[in-house]
Amino acid sequence: MKCPFCSHDDTRVVDSRLGKEGNNIRRRRECVECERRFTTYERIEETLPLVIKKDGRREVFDRQKIIGGMQRACEKRPVSIATIETAVEQLEQSLLECGEKEIDSSRIGEYIMQALQSIDEVAYVRFASVYRQFRDINEFMSELNEILARGASVQGVVPEEKN
Repeated sequence: MKCPFCSHDDTRVVDSRLGKEGNNIRRRRECVECERRFTTYERIEETLPLVIKKDGRREVFDRQKIIGGMQRACEKRPVSIATIETAVEQLEQSLLECGEKEIDSSRIGEYIMQALQSIDEVAYVRFASVYRQFRDINEFMSELNEILARGASVQGVVPEEKN
């Protein structure tokens, strides 16, 4: 493994630990040349399906792209990066289990919206407003009213109908 500080090719593993979920290994390494330490993570390389975009292009599933989108939606909200990463890991797991070689980006977007709805409703609305491309305030308000109705029905309250 190449040292990120001096680019020397020889490093040694000082410590190895299993990750929290048991699906990765955290290694502390030390450069033989400059003696500085750094951390690497080792994961199983799994084959995720290709993502079919709206315009028909195919892209490799990009975990960082999903995390970035969810982070933007959760900006200035009380949502930890660990929560977002857990949601993305669950998405990846469900994609692996479905066994498909290709998947529409719309299915991924729906999964993300579902996850965000259970994590933080404000983040959900932010993501939905971009993902669903609301054309006007009425579409946006319709989505908000659905959220309010779901919240009220969970609490046993029937929402008032506005004229």
